[in-house]
Amino acid sequence: MLKVISDEADFIVAVKPAGLSFHSEQGAGFVALLEAQQAYKLYPVHRLDKVTSGLIVLAKSSQAAASLTELFSNRLVDKFYLAITEGKPKKKQGWIKGDMSASRRGTYKLEKTSNNPAVTRFYSTSLGEGLRGVILKPFSGKTHQLRVAMKSISSPILGDTAYTSSPSDRVYLHAFALSFQWQRQDKYFSYLPESGKEFNKLVTTDAFQQWKAPLNLDW
Repeated sequence: MLKVISDEADFIVAVKPAGLSFHSEQGAGFVALLEAQQAYKLYPVHRLDKVTSGLIVLAKSSQAAASLTELFSNRLVDKFYLAITEGKPKKKQGWIKGDMSASRRGTYKLEKTSNNPAVTRFYSTSLGEGLRGVILKPFSGKTHQLRVAMKSISSPILGDTAYTSSPSDRVYLHAFALSFQWQRQDKYFSYLPESGKEFNKLVTTDAFQQWKAPLNLDW
């Protein structure tokens, strides 16, 4: 049973588990499973990587989908992610900016140029044992953007072996919160990760007590 955290007139907000493909591949993907569960057609307006868990907005009509897609495309949706990273980062907070280019085996790398850059801002806190808890806000929408960003500062996301991290029980990246305006109303949704023992360490930190209201942070 997939979790739906909000059922609005024009859209629903649901939680994608880590490891479940967004679109159907060998088996039914997240969207197909959710449509079967809800018993009506849904229209995706953004997506998450297979390895990433967290919040997804799906429209209930093509008209709502067009409007919501425009919000996401025009960067009018604030998105916040939680991650656990390993290794000593080159910096503990701030901006990560640069063009992204294709690398090997379906991965990407961050370049030093900034013609059409991926832009991310983050804060982090030590969890001990070589791990850090991180909250990230992307200011652009590139494929693998956050995974590439953390790899570029020598602190890849735990479990993300494609980006040189150690294997773990999951890839520790979670779409934690979304904020946008819909029909002149402010909408805010958040949901903590359900899987991953290392996430349990993050949510008990002093830093997370500030992060759990991400709109109040200085972005």
